[in-house]
Amino acid sequence: MPGVAQATSYSSAAVRALITAQLATLGAFLAVLLLYLGRMAAAGVGPAEMLTGAYDPKELIPFGMHGANPFLWLYAVVGMLYVLGAVLGLPLAIAAVALAARERDALPRATRALLLAGAAATLLVLVARFTPPLLDMQRWWLD
Repeated sequence: MPGVAQATSYSSAAVRALITAQLATLGAFLAVLLLYLGRMAAAGVGPAEMLTGAYDPKELIPFGMHGANPFLWLYAVVGMLYVLGAVLGLPLAIAAVALAARERDALPRATRALLLAGAAATLLVLVARFTPPLLDMQRWWLD
């Protein structure tokens, strides 16, 4: 019957929230990575010099650190999403794979692919965070 709506057992709002969380944490990681590499290239230093404290990431905030500065708020959001990505990366990936497997027939193909790609990228970033070069980046950011 073409006029009958199909009932789904998943919440589309929850799926959107899961995909948004995955993309936000991945975006924050990429933003920190680009800031780290850009700061290193602009200063002409290596990873060891970045950890000395002379290249603090808070110095990258234009117009100073005060509550009326929107760049400070952007920095704070990126910083929190970066930390949350390290903590929630594995649970987000597990939830995405479980949802994609459980609702294989009900989810649209694009949504299922986005969930699985986000899970794979989140796990890849989580593993990469603990490699020696990115551990230096993490120490620099969390200084």
